[in-house]
Amino acid sequence: MDYLSPLDTSFLDAEDEDPHASLAIASVAVLDGPAPTQSEFATAIRGRLALVPRYRQKVRRVPLNLGRPVWVDDPDFDLDFHLRRTALAEPGGDAALERLIGRVMSQRLDRDRPLWEDWLVEGLPEGRWAVISKVHHCMIDGVTGNELYRLICDNSPKPRRPAPDRWRPATPYDDLDLTLDALGQLARIPFDQARWLAGALREPVRATRQIGALARGAAALAGAFVPAPATSLAGPLGRARRYAVARIPLDEISAVARAHEVTINDVYLAAVAGALRRLMLQRGEEPRAGVIRTLVPVNVRTEDARHVFDNRVASLLVDLPVEVEDGADRLRAVHERVAALRARHEVEAGVALVAVAEKEPFAAVSLVVRTALRLSQRGLATVTTNVPGPPAPLYILGRPIREILPYVPIAERLRIGVAVMSFAGQAALGVTTDFATVPETGDIADAIVDEVRLLAPAPVARPRKRATAGARNAELT
Repeated sequence: MDYLSPLDTSFLDAEDEDPHASLAIASVAVLDGPAPTQSEFATAIRGRLALVPRYRQKVRRVPLNLGRPVWVDDPDFDLDFHLRRTALAEPGGDAALERLIGRVMSQRLDRDRPLWEDWLVEGLPEGRWAVISKVHHCMIDGVTGNELYRLICDNSPKPRRPAPDRWRPATPYDDLDLTLDALGQLARIPFDQARWLAGALREPVRATRQIGALARGAAALAGAFVPAPATSLAGPLGRARRYAVARIPLDEISAVARAHEVTINDVYLAAVAGALRRLMLQRGEEPRAGVIRTLVPVNVRTEDARHVFDNRVASLLVDLPVEVEDGADRLRAVHERVAALRARHEVEAGVALVAVAEKEPFAAVSLVVRTALRLSQRGLATVTTNVPGPPAPLYILGRPIREILPYVPIAERLRIGVAVMSFAGQAALGVTTDFATVPETGDIADAIVDEVRLLAPAPVARPRKRATAGARNAELT
């Protein structure tokens, strides 16, 4: 059976815990026109389905939550259900596209079907069109999204031939099959744990390191359970979402990182901290230390798992220094805080905890996850993610992708989410907010770009050319 990992399942659990949440992630590819017909678009996607088996599978829960959910073939798979089409009202533009993305991403995916949708959007300026690729987070993370682009799109204007497709839905499991398999796994757990203990006795140094990693992971996660000071940027959410995007050349962010001897991600987090500081001041709130703790996903996918569709991420919990007034000092504070978290091996500790969760009874793990989801959100205010986009130009039906815009979901008490994706020399910043409580979505996106540019190194003054004697004489006459 093809099981979801505990991490994959946590995104389903998080959605179940929050009736207002839709935990689908998305990217929006903007292409040159003309837009294809619906038939052409469907034919193109159909020719790639064999490369993405998850697109024809749905999630099946095990009775009584005895075991992890499984991926099963959808015997009633209907491609037309997953391909949607709409158009922006004239004159189109960013604002209209942003409103559409907010509406599309506010709606949950149908759990009775494969958990994805593609929306073809016409009516963009300059004859362009877009594709909103909406996929549930239980299926992929941001890095896997790049692999999805590679499979669905072409790397040249000439479309590839359709992939050979001999798919037939497998015989579905019934409840008895799932229950017996789950009981069998439960019966094996004590023997698996005994083997682990025997291995630990043979390699005590390695076992000590693993136990230390687990202890650090538990301590790191404990920070999320400490309630953060109250702020209007965190709290209960409604069902609707707002979305806004801003853009900046990647070279500008790189120049700031080089000038201050920090990472690109440090620059990004410091800019987000500056933007949220501005918002708090505009709302008459004091940006105190510890008030904005953000969850930063970190890719832990190994090269041999690059083609696997699942989640391979750990998290850093970073207190954004919104209390620091000067932008350069704020950047230095971010750099030092992230370095301290990495020195404590929080990422490795999170990976160790996930590995242990796969060896424990699922019902107990699920209960712990659901409890943690309810409690931990009081210690977090936002989520910030940075994903490098596809490294090479891409095409759909011969049309080039001009830019890719990222979307990150929010849930529980996290009213703001920020994602950045780099593609074709541009960094696109996508901001998601709760519709009712944070209407300043566009202001946040623009402020992030402004904060980066305020950190830009001053231009070096070029020395004036020494004037020749003739030129000096000419200036004097």
